[in-house]
Amino acid sequence: MWHPILVAEERTPAVWTLVDGLARDYATIELRRTPDGPRYRVEYRGELIGWAVSLRVACERAHRAFLSDHGPAPFPGYPAYIAK
Repeated sequence: MWHPILVAEERTPAVWTLVDGLARDYATIELRRTPDGPRYRVEYRGELIGWAVSLRVACERAHRAFLSDHGPAPFPGYPAYIAK
């Protein structure tokens, strides 16, 4: 069974980078100390998308954002009708 944690590379201590099939970075996960204890900060393409309590959950969130980028775009609405 495959899991997004398998594409996470720890290039520096406590910082994981998720890499796609073409070796491009798409997410970064950093282990941080917070008043509530250790937490994983999840960024997708440079934008903070959330925090997680485990590396597994952090990888799942980042990968879910990656997959949703490959789906259909949101409905832009119907074009404005101009009567002549």
